Amino acid sequence: MANRSNRVLVPEAKEGLNRFKMEASKEVGVSLKEGYNGDLTSREAGSVGGQMVKKMIEAYEKNL
Repeated sequence: MANRSNRVLVPEAKEGLNRFKMEASKEVGVSLKEGYNGDLTSREAGSVGGQMVKKMIEAYEKNL
């Protein structure tokens, strides 16, 4: 069975991932706060995650 935890595999990258998430949330107009954000709707959380993936794909394609 696959490991499905939300652990950061490289602890040194945690702060960078948090900054990236905050930047993506501002771009899609979702207000995030530091720490727990369990009060977000699925739509809001999905839009932040989707924006992060979109930006990662753009960066990858740019570096091809």
